[in-house]
Amino acid sequence: MSVLPKKNDLGFFEIRLESIGGLGANLAGKMLAEAGVLGLGLNGSNFSSYGSEKKGSPVKSFIRFCDPDVEIRDHSPIEEPHVIGVFHEALYKMVDVVSGLKPDSIVLVNSTRDFDEIKEDLKIEYGTLAIVDALGIAVEEKTKVNTAMLGALFKICDFLDPDSMRSVIRKTFEKKYPHLVEPNIRTFDRGYNEVTFKTYETPQGAKGKQFKVPLPQLGYKTQEIGGVITAQANSILKDLSGSRQGFLPKFDSEKCIHCASCDTVCPDFCFVWEEGEDKKGRKNMFLKGIDYQYCKGCLKCVEACPTSALTDLREEMGYAEANTVKHTFPYVTGGAL
Repeated sequence: MSVLPKKNDLGFFEIRLESIGGLGANLAGKMLAEAGVLGLGLNGSNFSSYGSEKKGSPVKSFIRFCDPDVEIRDHSPIEEPHVIGVFHEALYKMVDVVSGLKPDSIVLVNSTRDFDEIKEDLKIEYGTLAIVDALGIAVEEKTKVNTAMLGALFKICDFLDPDSMRSVIRKTFEKKYPHLVEPNIRTFDRGYNEVTFKTYETPQGAKGKQFKVPLPQLGYKTQEIGGVITAQANSILKDLSGSRQGFLPKFDSEKCIHCASCDTVCPDFCFVWEEGEDKKGRKNMFLKGIDYQYCKGCLKCVEACPTSALTDLREEMGYAEANTVKHTFPYVTGGAL
């Protein structure tokens, strides 16, 4: 008798993890597949999809399970998953994380917000939503988000044996990082125990979300001759806020000495300056604030700040929008923003 609670037409139970580089979704997918294969004797496969291998860039990890007598010959990306794990809640700004969602699927989100707020942001109409504060658990246990998310995923996929994952955690860390074994097991257990659920009633005959393949803005039909991008300084139009891993710098103007140490180490356009006069009437540049559109949350500025004008803050939804100070780029695409 099969232990899988659901199967698609090919006999697979499928999981898709949506994340950004640096949160460990790739490793989480490998460990999850290993626990199902070695712990339960299921057939399983795992692979990931990502562009440039760097922190902050979107990452997808795919896991397929099937009964031992079924052979896996499908290695295409998962389009209609039974479970979606969203490691970074702001990722929906860059990626359609619930694309291909089935009416009876479960969406797990790393967040501290209310169910209804997340449902509205993700544009989910029905189905089951699960929330776990994976970042908070990871910070307290001094581990990573992926282990807490694994704990929550095991609570969702109740056909999997949590003890098999604890064995995989030991096997993964005990040789190179033995001091991380127990903290990661605690993180896994907390994710398993602290995840909460809310089910929105699914109407009869409800259809899932259609899977859409994201298309590039410039293709062979829309690209200029010679591959020239005509918009000047087009990189400043990008919103990098989805790359933050949960923290951002908080600016206190009262403590700022305008030394520009923060701007020196900043890899982007985060800091906004304005010309003014100091107490002696000399012209100087003064830090006005932070344009959070370009902040990737690297916190290099916090490390460089000689005073406590910049401190690290766990990001709350709406904080960046309420406290951002916008740049003015008057010559972008030939006009004023």
